[in-house]
Amino acid sequence: MIARDRAGFSLIELLVVVAIIAILAAVLFPIYTNSIKAASRSKCQSNLKQIMSAFESYTADYSGCYPNLNSKCLWMGRYWRWPMKRYLGYYAVYDPNDSRAEIQSTRVWNSVLRCPADPTPGDIYDGTSYGYSAAFFHTPEQIDAMTLAQLYDATSVGFATVKIGSVKYPAKKAMVADWITHTDDKASWWTWAGSRSYLFADGHVVYLGSSRIKPAGDSYPDINLTRHGIEGKDID
Repeated sequence: MIARDRAGFSLIELLVVVAIIAILAAVLFPIYTNSIKAASRSKCQSNLKQIMSAFESYTADYSGCYPNLNSKCLWMGRYWRWPMKRYLGYYAVYDPNDSRAEIQSTRVWNSVLRCPADPTPGDIYDGTSYGYSAAFFHTPEQIDAMTLAQLYDATSVGFATVKIGSVKYPAKKAMVADWITHTDDKASWWTWAGSRSYLFADGHVVYLGSSRIKPAGDSYPDINLTRHGIEGKDID
């Protein structure tokens, strides 16, 4: 009697194969996800380093002064890129008579200003994922007296041109960072959870948990209202 070759797999064998695939997926998926996050973080930090180069060129051209447009929204992402655009190597058309100019300008926004992990559409916050600390265009006295409401509308507070030499702790004072422009959940930003990339005044970039940031004048991890402003510290 000739034995026939067995066709297909038994139920047990199929279950074993499915179990092996599930185990491999459970092991490999987190690795894949983490690698994607690491790549995005690396690109984001590279962006911040290029932004630092632009700030260095700007301050060299303006006698050591940091950008100040006398704009209440400079720190928000809106507008701060305008004085920096030629130093970042991109072109944008700005029409001061057009109330939507800052939105329309995003048609030509540069990828240096956008973190690859940023879910926010490019035509919001002038196409920028990063915020520029208000401490760099207000005096320490203004920052210490400023409320969170005034930070959103600083017209009544006034502005100041700040020089590089005014930064007392360059390695401790954050200048540009991932900001609320980089999230769809604005309320969650004002917490001590999560981690972000920060560019410090001395040029180094680091990915830090919010718990590492010293409480600002509003009691949040807010690099805009750093206690003592430009003369203060965001980290110990």
